[in-house]
Amino acid sequence: MKLKYSLFTRRAFLNGLLGGGAAALAAMFIGPAVKFIFPPYREPDEVKLPAADAASLRPGEARSFAWGNKPALLKRAESGSLQAFVTVCTHLDCNVTYKPELRKFYCACHQGWYDENGINIAGPPPRPLRRLGVSVEGDVLIIRRQA
Repeated sequence: MKLKYSLFTRRAFLNGLLGGGAAALAAMFIGPAVKFIFPPYREPDEVKLPAADAASLRPGEARSFAWGNKPALLKRAESGSLQAFVTVCTHLDCNVTYKPELRKFYCACHQGWYDENGINIAGPPPRPLRRLGVSVEGDVLIIRRQA
């Protein structure tokens, strides 16, 4: 059926379609840039865990916990001291896992390896894993950011 008149012309329709596509494309680039400049989250200054979580760890064992919105790991060293690491690869922010049988951390994204102290030993990671400070106060385990 042919209409005698239209609400808008073909040119106005195509201009609106192209303008809307250009606005969507711009939003795709501007949105992530704004999140990069102004992150929507803030990393915590400290995390409190029950001390019982650490008491049950044997030397060489590890237990994961959340450091804000990033994964972290609490590990008992062979000397008996507690160590905590943010388990995010320093290469491209992939998640890192601890391999207790090898006593190493492994990043599966690009085969990056860290030793048991979080120091980069193989693959592309440019820096060691970020360490966190661990202290026990009463029945609470406090994990803090290191300066």
